[in-house]
Amino acid sequence: MNRKERFRLFLEYFTTNFPEPETELHYSNPYELLVAVILSAQCTDKRINMVTPALFERYPDPEALAASNAEEVFTYIRSISYPNNKSKHLVGMARLLTEKFGSEIPASIAELQELPGVGRKTANVIASVIFNQPTMAVDTHVYRVSRRLGLVPATATTPLAVEKGLMRHIPTALVPKAHHWLILHGRYICLARTPKCNVCPLTSCCLYFEKMKK
Repeated sequence: MNRKERFRLFLEYFTTNFPEPETELHYSNPYELLVAVILSAQCTDKRINMVTPALFERYPDPEALAASNAEEVFTYIRSISYPNNKSKHLVGMARLLTEKFGSEIPASIAELQELPGVGRKTANVIASVIFNQPTMAVDTHVYRVSRRLGLVPATATTPLAVEKGLMRHIPTALVPKAHHWLILHGRYICLARTPKCNVCPLTSCCLYFEKMKK
């Protein structure tokens, strides 16, 4: 089976069975999503959703967060991964957001990446979820699943290479959804250590499964 056929089956399955996927991070506005995504790096969405209610109550907008300091923010996020760095990033992000962007989340990838704590992956998430732009954020799930399924070549060994490989074959209108499909499939079915191939609906187009059978 060639790569084009794998993409066709992948897209057919998810557009039929999960036509409207959404992020599992809890948020009520673009500012809250940006904070949640920054915090989610190398941490589970479940853990982030446990932390953010109190954080958002204390810092309901960029101005409130900008007026705080890393030491205080740390007390709200101490239970997540890398709280020291992330508390500094959040305060720095809020200050630049208020000073340069008038507290409005910028829509461009370049401007988003100017914010502390915002790399390409986070910028792509915000552009996709908030602004419905055709951007593909490659986290560990997207990286793993796209390579296992054979959607990208084995030579795609960096997040950027995987991103470009996926963008080459996914219709523009489906890119924001495909990002969530790959994440959710990796989170619940195509697990890193013990993939649930016995219940996976994509084995018919999965390169990993083909190799396992042989």
